[in-house]
Amino acid sequence: MFIHQHPYQPFIPKDALKLIVGTLPPPRFTTGNLKPDDVNFCYGSRDGQLWKILNEIFELELKFENTAAAIQERKRFLERNKIGICDIVEKAERTKIDASDLGMQHVKLRNMLGILKQHPTVETLLFMGGNSKNGPEYFFRKHIKPYGVKLEEVCNQVPRIYQFLLPNSSRVIQTVSLTAPSGSANRAVGSMALYKQLKQRHANFNTLDFRVMQYRPFFK
Repeated sequence: MFIHQHPYQPFIPKDALKLIVGTLPPPRFTTGNLKPDDVNFCYGSRDGQLWKILNEIFELELKFENTAAAIQERKRFLERNKIGICDIVEKAERTKIDASDLGMQHVKLRNMLGILKQHPTVETLLFMGGNSKNGPEYFFRKHIKPYGVKLEEVCNQVPRIYQFLLPNSSRVIQTVSLTAPSGSANRAVGSMALYKQLKQRHANFNTLDFRVMQYRPFFK
């Protein structure tokens, strides 16, 4: 049994307005067996797309390499734009060592409601995936249920938007369930009617372009 411990503590600037919320990075980030073009930071996998998406949206010219400079670029960007990263999974067990969300067992979640109380400026949670089993929205719903907190639907089209009232406060926080920035979600993107329409109009349009288009209004 492999204990998949999240290798990074939440990175939340003191004045953060938004939090990126995912699950766990690939197991090699826990074991330290990184590839030369991985970045040793949240969402730093060479196979992931989040930093590629943000690189396009903000025209960042980021480094994609296993260096301290690449890490600092990402931290400065987050601080400058008041964006934090706080994945919801603290650790999980795996029988097969891979990055599949479905493969996670005996999952221990971070106390997201407690973290939100500690960071009073946060207004939005940006889920890196939807409500499919073991996705970030799925786990967040599981986390808030014992507190009697419910997500109220704001928009039922992808990306789905909800809001909730933080317990014992007047703070209303919005959640946005973006299409996951992973290669495994490309099939889901390819099946979307909007993607098919755009692909027909522009032959070079791809799944990264689609995510850039979807993510832009929630990050800018």
